[in-house]
Amino acid sequence: MGYTESQIEGRNAVIEALRAGKTIDKIYILDGCQDGPVMTIKREARKQDCLIKYVEKERLDQLSQTGKHQGVIAVAAAYEYAELDDIMQAAKESGRPPFLFLLDGIEDPHNLGAIIRTAYQAGAHGVIIPKNRAVGLTATVARTSAGALNYLPVARVTNMAQTIEALKKEGIWFACAAMDGDVMYDVNLTGPMGLVIGSEGEGVSRLVREKCDYQVSIPMEGKLDSLNASVAAGVLAYEIVRQRRKK
Repeated sequence: MGYTESQIEGRNAVIEALRAGKTIDKIYILDGCQDGPVMTIKREARKQDCLIKYVEKERLDQLSQTGKHQGVIAVAAAYEYAELDDIMQAAKESGRPPFLFLLDGIEDPHNLGAIIRTAYQAGAHGVIIPKNRAVGLTATVARTSAGALNYLPVARVTNMAQTIEALKKEGIWFACAAMDGDVMYDVNLTGPMGLVIGSEGEGVSRLVREKCDYQVSIPMEGKLDSLNASVAAGVLAYEIVRQRRKK
């Protein structure tokens, strides 16, 4: 199956896409450009909480497929995002305790796709990603997920820490991957659970980490300081699966 994220170029085309409610992952705008149509694009993008990146003309020329970008290129998502409520409803209907993945700033589309695939195979009810400083549902993510995106809802939220706070009120406990956390075998990971995985370089941000109930680590024998984000997500997810089966 082919996955394509559409690239929309030119001022009017981008304004029309935004007004039509198309899911836009990000918009590249020529740095310093302040004319009427560009201001309209910025206003419409803000309404949708859409990420704007200001770039030099060379970068736009490089990205452009038509050669007629007029200082604006929008990248639309390859897949529609779900709402948080959709994920909670899916958990309710499954008759199993909620199992969610929260990804705090994954920037590599291959990692995101691999984690979505693992989440689906491990029986998670959904994946939650942030709107900013993270990759969205691009064609590469869809391809790497190997079809899992057809079955597993992915929601985007503005504030990950606030989302955790709200989900705690629904009775969900949160475990975040942390190098200095308790070894995963020693932590009770049964029941309604949100697994929080940090970005490739920085790990889980301080604010998000403080909201989590458990800090869990993967025992490692080697001299390297960490595992790849998608591998770590897989190892921790299947420890949750193991504990749930044993219960």
